[in-house]
Amino acid sequence: MDKTVTLQSLSDAKKAHVKWVQRAKLLIEGLPIDENAIPLSYTDCKFGEWFYSDGQKLNALGNMTCLGEIEKAHVTLHDEYMHIFKIYFANVDRSFFSKLFNMKKKITDAEREIAKAHFVKLQAASEEILEHIGRLERRLYAIPQSSFDASITGI
Repeated sequence: MDKTVTLQSLSDAKKAHVKWVQRAKLLIEGLPIDENAIPLSYTDCKFGEWFYSDGQKLNALGNMTCLGEIEKAHVTLHDEYMHIFKIYFANVDRSFFSKLFNMKKKITDAEREIAKAHFVKLQAASEEILEHIGRLERRLYAIPQSSFDASITGI
């Protein structure tokens, strides 16, 4: 695992996270978003895929408490989105024709306000994730390549 490649992968994962949050925001704002466009599970989104594969290798560097903080905030983010998802995509008593023509559930003003409240919490978790990613990036930049190689590959 090369340090430059690791930093690029982290950058790509961070960009994917930002896009995921933007899609959730568009949903809250009333734009039609496919329910599959925003993965529910914290392990299924692009950031989660990186975090639970290459991201975990960074634990070998030692004293990487920010990884635990990222994970905690990331799980919270997806938990908040689950509440939003249930409001917008619950298939309660949808008729055959509404499913056939992909007609969306009608959202009440009260439900929209609840979704917005969950989005505020989601956004706070996202900001926390981005703050910890910034710390992680600074830490990775500060580690000499030789130390990075020795820790990650065990050389």
